[in-house]
Amino acid sequence: MALFPSNPKASYLAHKPDIDRAITGVLESGRYILGDQVSAFEKEFAEFIGVGFGVGVASGTDALHLALRANGVGPGDEVITVSHTAVASVAAIEQCGAVPVLLDIDDKTYTMRPDDLQSVLSPRTKALIPVHLYGHPADMDSIMQISEHYDLRVIEDCSQSHGATYNGKTTGALGHAGAFSFYPTKNLGAIGDAGMIVTDDVHIWERLNLLRQYGWKDRNESQLPGTNSRLDEIQAAILRIKLPWLRDANEKRRCIAGIYSKRLCTTRLHLPSRAGQTTHVYHQYVVRTRHRDHLRQYLKERGIETLIHYPIPIHRQPAYSGRIKCAASMVHTERVVTEILSLPIYPELSSESVHTVCDAVAAWQEK
Repeated sequence: MALFPSNPKASYLAHKPDIDRAITGVLESGRYILGDQVSAFEKEFAEFIGVGFGVGVASGTDALHLALRANGVGPGDEVITVSHTAVASVAAIEQCGAVPVLLDIDDKTYTMRPDDLQSVLSPRTKALIPVHLYGHPADMDSIMQISEHYDLRVIEDCSQSHGATYNGKTTGALGHAGAFSFYPTKNLGAIGDAGMIVTDDVHIWERLNLLRQYGWKDRNESQLPGTNSRLDEIQAAILRIKLPWLRDANEKRRCIAGIYSKRLCTTRLHLPSRAGQTTHVYHQYVVRTRHRDHLRQYLKERGIETLIHYPIPIHRQPAYSGRIKCAASMVHTERVVTEILSLPIYPELSSESVHTVCDAVAAWQEK
C-alpha cells in the first residue's frame, strides 16, 4: 500500500460519527451562511489562539487579503514577505493592489530573516507578512521590534502553524492580525476551503466584518467596498468538532517527527531544527539533500510518495516577472528549493509506516 505525504480522509474517518452528526445538524437547521456554527467557531478559535476576535472567511488566501485591507494596505503600498512560501502569500498582497517585496529566508528555520528587512524598507512600506512555514514560527520578537520602529503593520501567515508557539504565545497572537487556512491538509483542516483572521484589535475586527460581506453593516447598505468571502456553516461545524483535538493531533505530529529525527540523524540528510523558545507543529517534516530528486524517485519506486514545498520561489515564478521587488540576495532560498523534500507526516500515520520510510531512506543511503 502506498504511503502519501498527507491524508485528509484519515482525519475525517477519525472523527466520522461526530462530523456526520454535525453536518446533518447544519442541514436540518436551515441556516447555511454566517449562522450559529460560524459565530461559535470564531469565538472558540480566537480563545484557542489567545486573542479577542476571529472572523471566518472563505479561504486562507482571503484571510491574508482581508487582513491586509483591514490594516490599511491598499494600491501603491509595499508589503514585505519571503520568496520561499506558497504563492497565496503573494497573491493576497496583489489583490490589495499592493506591491510584494520579497526577502531571503533563514536556511535553518525557513522563515523570514529580520536582519534583511532594513535593506528593502522604503517610504512606501506598509506591512510585513512573516510566514510560519512548515509549522515553525518566525523570529517574531525581532520582526515586531522593527515594525514598531517603522510603524509597520504585521500580518502573520499562520496557514501552516496552527497551535505553534513562540515565547509562550500562540502564532496568530503575536502580530496585529493572524491569517489561517483550514485547507483539508492543514493541522486543523476542513473538508473544503475555509479560513479565519484573528486579532485583538476591535477596530480591525469591525472592519473585517464589513469587508467579508460587501461592506455591509446593515444588509444591502455598503459602508465600504467589500467582497464575498464567508466561512459557511458546514465547514465551521466540522472545524468545531476537530478543534478540541488539535493539541493532541499536533503532539502526534511531534512524535512522528521525533521518530524521523532519531532514525535519520545518522544519515547525510539535513533534518528540521527548532530555534529558541518555540513549539514546532510539523505541518511538514522537511529534509534536505543535494541528491533530493534521486531520493524522491527511490522512495516513489517503493510506494512512498513525497512532495516539495516549494520547488519554485516566488521571484522565479513567471506570473510575477516584473511585478515584484526583491532583496539583492536570495542565496538561501535558491539553494534550499533544490534540496528540500517533505516526508509523509499526519496524525493518523502509524509508527510502522514511519519506520518503513526510515528504512527506505537508510537503504537509499547505502546504495
